[in-house]
Amino acid sequence: MSKNTFTMPLGPVHVALEEPVYFRLEVEGETIRSVNLTSGHVHRGMEAMAQQRNLIKNVTLTERVCSLCSNSHSFTYCMAVENALGMSIPPRARYLRVLAEEIKRVASHLFNTAIQAHIIGFKSLFMHVMEVREMIQDVKETVYGNRMNLASNSLGGVKCDVDPKLLEYIRAQIDKMEPQIEEIRDIYRTNLNVVTRTKGIGLLPREDAIRLGVVGPVARGSGVMNDVRKESPYAAYPELEFNAIVKDGCCVHTRTQVRLDEIFESFKLIRQCCERMPEGPIACAMNPIPVTQATARSEAPRGEVFYYIRTNGTETPERLKWRVPSYMNWESLGVMMRDCAVADVALITNSIDPCVSCTER
Repeated sequence: MSKNTFTMPLGPVHVALEEPVYFRLEVEGETIRSVNLTSGHVHRGMEAMAQQRNLIKNVTLTERVCSLCSNSHSFTYCMAVENALGMSIPPRARYLRVLAEEIKRVASHLFNTAIQAHIIGFKSLFMHVMEVREMIQDVKETVYGNRMNLASNSLGGVKCDVDPKLLEYIRAQIDKMEPQIEEIRDIYRTNLNVVTRTKGIGLLPREDAIRLGVVGPVARGSGVMNDVRKESPYAAYPELEFNAIVKDGCCVHTRTQVRLDEIFESFKLIRQCCERMPEGPIACAMNPIPVTQATARSEAPRGEVFYYIRTNGTETPERLKWRVPSYMNWESLGVMMRDCAVADVALITNSIDPCVSCTER
């Protein structure tokens, strides 16, 4: 080992990290040579709790797995239960689920890009992105009554309808947001401060992305087409037109561009849901609970969420297990950080949009 090589601990509590995670960095001078990551600091035992609650109460529990992806968890859980019970939800409920999901996706992607500006030290850009994000937060609060956990999904459909007046309000809000986010996207694409700190940093070659099985914008930023909404359409997605954003730059800058471009695809989906919303009921009755097992998956803002449920004929599941996108994306940090500067650790970590809490649950 060279005289200039040493082991550097980072975390689990550190000013540059949003949530607790421990990095053991092998550093040569200012350059990282290898990374060892240890998680497990915020374990909550949620899968065990799910086996002590009935199927309906677990809708509330799963929505608290993660804040930014909260709707995706209850959405996917409900689909898993509905698959197990052989339920088919009404068309209006399918559109309302997609509407809520895409609203959450816009808020999540804006938050991640804002945090990137914060880490770079571009404080005015951070504040600007968060200010624009408040417009979609207002949509969530006005339509659903909550700014984070929408509490929209229920077994068999959704809890609350969205009337034409609210649909018009949603359209008006995204019409206001779109030109402002276009301006933000141009800043992230061309501003020298941003480009210098992100382009060519945190490289994840396509072959490594495939080998590690990464998902979501991390995969699509490395040229891997991996979008559950396209590959295994669910809810109303088969009836809606949108593009899966795939780029091959493989760096922090490219992953940011994927998220910003996806916001405009979410706007397309939101508009289509508002315009094509079918009439009819928003939920159906639950079927009897058999002894069976089922799965469901969806495309959360961070990537694929996968749920497995096993029932035993009672209201309480025998087993409920889920796999979150951050779990699949963690290992890619070892590739991304290799031969990068220590100063880039927080920036590269943010580029996978990690959620420690939902990874450990």
